[in-house]
Amino acid sequence: MKLAGQALYDYRTRTISYSETEHNQEYCVSDNCCPLCGRILGTANIDRHHLIPKTFKGKEQFPIHKICHRKIHSAFTERELLQTYHTWEALQGHEDIAAFIAWVAKKPPGFYARTYTSNKKKSR
Repeated sequence: MKLAGQALYDYRTRTISYSETEHNQEYCVSDNCCPLCGRILGTANIDRHHLIPKTFKGKEQFPIHKICHRKIHSAFTERELLQTYHTWEALQGHEDIAAFIAWVAKKPPGFYARTYTSNKKKSR
């Protein structure tokens, strides 16, 4: 549970500060959180992501917010996910994903908005 004015840390040691005006949500440090953005998963708009794409025989799936999942696939091709972005740390290190995480961190767990394909991806 968030405490007023206190910074909380997730399992990746990324600091998130909450103010009194932001959403009153419990910040997760358990298995019930999105491995990309670190927010609580909730019960709505949940997808499953394969770090190794299914087209390349990936089997392990992870629960993830639908908006986070769509952002990953709008930014990267399946081959890029296989060769470069097959870990959560690699995904979080990409500048477009990092900007997205900073933006979505202020949203409630069930939030969803349409995600558009990156022009960079379209040109590949």
